[in-house]
Amino acid sequence: MTGVAAGLVEDLAGVVGPDQVLTGEPAVEDYGHDEALAVHAAIPAAVVWPRSAAEVAGVLRVATDRSVPVTARGSGTGLSGAAVPVPGGLVVSFERMAAILEIDVDNHVAVVQPGVTLTQLDEATAGYGLVYPVYPGELSGSLGGNVATNAGGMRAVRYGVTRNQVLGLEAVLPTGEVIRTGGKLAKTSTGYDLTQLIIGSEGTLALVTEATLRLYPRAAHQATVLAPFGSVDEVAAAVPKVVASGVGPLILEYLDAFTMAAITHAQQLDLGVPAEVRENAQAYLLVMLESNHDDRLSADTERLGELLTDLGATEVYVLPGPSARRLVEAREKTFWTAKAAGAHDIVDVVVPRASIPEFLRAARAIAERHGSHVLGCGHAGDGNVHLAVFQADDTVRAALLRELFDAGMTLGGMISGEHGIGRCKREHFLALTDPVTIALMRRIKRAFDPAGILNPGVLLDQ
Repeated sequence: MTGVAAGLVEDLAGVVGPDQVLTGEPAVEDYGHDEALAVHAAIPAAVVWPRSAAEVAGVLRVATDRSVPVTARGSGTGLSGAAVPVPGGLVVSFERMAAILEIDVDNHVAVVQPGVTLTQLDEATAGYGLVYPVYPGELSGSLGGNVATNAGGMRAVRYGVTRNQVLGLEAVLPTGEVIRTGGKLAKTSTGYDLTQLIIGSEGTLALVTEATLRLYPRAAHQATVLAPFGSVDEVAAAVPKVVASGVGPLILEYLDAFTMAAITHAQQLDLGVPAEVRENAQAYLLVMLESNHDDRLSADTERLGELLTDLGATEVYVLPGPSARRLVEAREKTFWTAKAAGAHDIVDVVVPRASIPEFLRAARAIAERHGSHVLGCGHAGDGNVHLAVFQADDTVRAALLRELFDAGMTLGGMISGEHGIGRCKREHFLALTDPVTIALMRRIKRAFDPAGILNPGVLLDQ
C-alpha cells in the first residue's frame, strides 16, 4: 500500500472505525463493478461502510481534503456503470445504512436509509396495507440506488417513476455539509426544488443518506391479460388505445416473440398458449389491472379483452394468478435472460408513447444496416423501449448505439428512460445533447462539488 493510500485508510478509520474500512485488491474486487455489460470493472483503493449521515460527512471531508474520487454504491444492480469506481478511488457502500426508520400510516410515507432494498420495504409496508409502487426489474436494488438513477419499472405507467414518489431527502455534500430537502409534504412552492435536482444525478452531486417516500393503499385484487399480435407494429399501435380506454393499467408491457420465447424457456413457464398461436405471434402485450373491488376488476378485464380483440390481437388470455406472477417475474428478469444469451449491451431509450412503432421500425433498420441483432421488450405504457444489442465489435456497436439514440431523440425522446447515463452512455449523451444544456449541468456540478470528487466520469466527463 502506498503512503497516500495508507494515509487515506488511516483517516477513514478515524471517522468510521477500522472495522468499517476494507482494503486489498482481492477484498474490494466485488465493489469494482455493477451489472453494466459494456463497462470494465475498476479496483478502488478502499471501501468504506458508514453507519450514519455524520460518518458519511466525515468520509467526504477526508476525500475532499485528499482529492480522492468517491463512488456511492447500493446493491450494485445498476445497468449503466454509475457504480463503477475510478481506479484507486473510494467506494462508499451503504450496506450498513439499511434501516426503515418510519412508516407513517397517517401521512402515507416511509422514511428509509439508502441501503434498504425494495424487497425489504415491500415486506414492511404490506403489513400496513400500503405499497411503495416503484418496481424496477431487480427487487434486490436499494432505495439509494433507485433515487440516484431515478429508477422506473413496469408500474410507471400508473404510478410514475422514483422522482414522483420521493417527497424529501437528507443528503451530504462533498464538503461534508448535510442538507435536508422537502419532507412529509403533499406539495411545496418554496425555492429551488433540490430534491428533484438530486434525484437522477447518479451520485455526482451529493450522497443521499435518507429518503422520505410516498406510499399508496395496496390493491386487493389483480388480473393479468396476455395478448399475442401478428406484428410489433400492431402491439405498439394498440398501446395508446389501451391507455385511453380508462381501464388504468398497472402494467402495460410489450415483448417481441424472441424475448417471450427466451424468458418462458428460461423460467420453464407454460402459459397455455397453443403452438399454432405462438408460431404466428410476432409480439405480445402484457397488461395487468388492479382494484380493491373484484366486480369492477372483472368488468374492466372483460372490457380490456374486447378492446384488444378489436385492435387485432389473435387471442386474449386471462392468466391464472400463479402463471401471471411467474410471467411478470420472468419479464422483470429479462436483463438476465439477455445477458445469458450473450447480449453485448442493453439500452432503454424512451420516446413519446405514440412514437413507439416508428422508433422500433428505425431500430430494426439500424440493426440491419450494421449487421446486428436488436431484440427486446419495453414499458409500452410510458414509451420506454428496452433493447438487447448483439454486436461483438466495439466500433460497430458504438456506431449502432449512436444511431439508435439519435433516432430516439429525433422523435422527441431521450437516451435513457430509467437506467441512467452512467459511464456506458456518457459519450453519446455529450455528443447528442444541446451544448447549452451540458454547460449548465457542468455549472450545477461545480456548485455542488467544487473539488470534483463525486463520481467523476459518470454522466459528465471528468
